[in-house]
Amino acid sequence: MIGQGWNAAARVCNMSILRAGFSGTRARVRDRLAMAELPLPRLKEHAAIFGMGNNFPPAISLSGADPITTPAMLTTQPRFSVVVAVYNEADNVTAVTEEILRAIAPAGPFELIYVDDGSNDATAERLRVLRNTDPSIRVLRHDRRCGKTAALITGVMAAGSPWIVTMDGDGQDSAEDVPRLLELAWASGEPFPLVAGIRTRRRDSWSRRFATKFANGLRQALLHDNCPDTACGLKVFRRETFLRLPAFEGMHRFLPALFQTFGSPLVCCPVTHRPRLAGQSKYTNFGRAAVGLFDTLGVIWLRRRTRLPQRVVEE
Repeated sequence: MIGQGWNAAARVCNMSILRAGFSGTRARVRDRLAMAELPLPRLKEHAAIFGMGNNFPPAISLSGADPITTPAMLTTQPRFSVVVAVYNEADNVTAVTEEILRAIAPAGPFELIYVDDGSNDATAERLRVLRNTDPSIRVLRHDRRCGKTAALITGVMAAGSPWIVTMDGDGQDSAEDVPRLLELAWASGEPFPLVAGIRTRRRDSWSRRFATKFANGLRQALLHDNCPDTACGLKVFRRETFLRLPAFEGMHRFLPALFQTFGSPLVCCPVTHRPRLAGQSKYTNFGRAAVGLFDTLGVIWLRRRTRLPQRVVEE
């Protein structure tokens, strides 16, 4: 069933996966950033607020590793891939890219994969300019708009590393939070977790905050996924686990429930949320709520119909 669902999702959009070659050139960095780290006691405090009790994994320190002073040096296999799905974000992609390359550098070599979901503004042109300035940047483009989930699937399938970082391309997510999320993921061990960013202070209109709070409350009551904010774009997970999930448009809003169904623990981490840099949201409150209700019922059905062994032994 999973394989059939995956093949169906892959056919949602006829796309050509463009693979850019990796070359070992040294990128520029203006200054070396310290880790944007929230002290562990405060992380545990937030974990208690989110109902995680004492099961919060300790953050690890990268201080023992060799200093990393340049971003995304792809002389070796990237340690993780940052996947950013965009649609009509021409005015935002340059600033978002600069922050990602600067802020995530301390975490290790990485690739930055943009998936343009059929934009009809200047997004594609801006991304091509950025790609030509840094060999760590890859740009994939859908021939038509297919939705955020399809764009994320495209990026994850094209990724060349086992760890995936997702974030939005409108500037509301802060790349400064990514090293901390990666630390939590790498410290957890197997089974590898889904590390989900939780926006503790939303920078949206009151109507959007109200709609999100209502949707989160309804979803938690029905799915019991223990995640207070599934719509945050900042997440870290293993590539192979994501590709096992049943694919449908809108699944990115249900990743905590789906990952837990497939045996991955959930780790919640507070992150920064900012006003949109430019442009406007591609969703309306009513449209998102209407689709979200039906999707929630679908996820309930999927979880009830999923049967997985606790372990597999070859004899």
